[in-house]
Amino acid sequence: MSFEILVPSLPESISDANLVAWHKQAGDWAEAGENLADLETDKVILEVPAPRSGVLKEILIPNDSTVVAGQVLALLDEQADKPGGSLTASGVEPVLSPSVRKIVAERELDPQAIPASGKHGRILKSDVMDYLQEQQASKPVDAAVEASPAPLSTSAVASLRPEQRVPMTRLRAKIAERLLHAQQNAAMLTTFNEVNLKAVIDLRNQYKDRFEAKHNIKLGFMSFFVKASIEALKRFPAINASIDGNDIIYHGYYDIGIAVTTPRGLIVPILRDADQLDFSGIEKGIHDFGQKARNGSISVEDLSGGTFTITNGGIFGSMLSTPILNPPQCAILGMHAIKDRPIVENGEIVIRPIMYLALSYDHRLVDGKEAVQFLGIIKECLEAPAHLLLNI
Repeated sequence: MSFEILVPSLPESISDANLVAWHKQAGDWAEAGENLADLETDKVILEVPAPRSGVLKEILIPNDSTVVAGQVLALLDEQADKPGGSLTASGVEPVLSPSVRKIVAERELDPQAIPASGKHGRILKSDVMDYLQEQQASKPVDAAVEASPAPLSTSAVASLRPEQRVPMTRLRAKIAERLLHAQQNAAMLTTFNEVNLKAVIDLRNQYKDRFEAKHNIKLGFMSFFVKASIEALKRFPAINASIDGNDIIYHGYYDIGIAVTTPRGLIVPILRDADQLDFSGIEKGIHDFGQKARNGSISVEDLSGGTFTITNGGIFGSMLSTPILNPPQCAILGMHAIKDRPIVENGEIVIRPIMYLALSYDHRLVDGKEAVQFLGIIKECLEAPAHLLLNI
């Protein structure tokens, strides 16, 4: 008996998706719940699990096709006998995340040959990259080409300047659309300040081991910036607001977006009611988002909403930037690299760990005075963390 494999229900506001990769071929056995294919939307990758165990009888929709909810993708024969499977040396099928499966499919790799370093036999993206590097390094050099002193022909020279044209992914196209919309539809302006992070670094170094032992999570810098931002947002409600037509919506809650880089592009998962979280709650939320981003399991709900965004270009070495608004939010805070710099304290030149901060904001709603004072509050909270700990 054939069972239809359907496109699952798509998240609200998403009308269609791209079928980016089949992970089974016609004739392959699939266990109930096993992922058969990946669907890429504007925001996330969705999996198509097998509703029952059986043999994939026929694939009706090929890769790179646009599909809609309820469309029939394939037929599954649930009465077929299970054939002998291909297992790893430990007798377990390799576990692949959606992003890893996509690379394996594009490069036509054998997952059985890739050493897995993740938990429970999961193959990480780094495992695939290491495997590709090893394969490249092991390729023998063509002795005839290596020994030939003859000059290269015009066609040979041209082959050394390869080009590849590929379509944008749905996520990259959506990012481009939103960023262009932000620049064209907001009076965007950026103001800057610098913050001395010595007090935060000293506090973190003093308590990070006890913090990790108690909460089972590392104490990073982002939780300090989230806390400082919330304190500043409370004092300047317009920066936590958004514009809807001719109306201003003042949000009485603090849903903070944390920009995360993934292999597919930048995403901004949301820490909801972040003002209700303590330092450990913030760090755990950010850690969970990072894990979801790496294994491709982040959901549309994780990315929806948000009243204010924080982005950290400093992890890539950025010294200064003007971050672009994340509509419909009216402001975004940009963090940058921490560098030792000479500053004057009490009439003396001293070396301190300094970070430049950037606040991009919509000048239609936020005045320059508010933006400057907003950054001043963040600076004050970070240079004297007692403000955050004592709520003063």
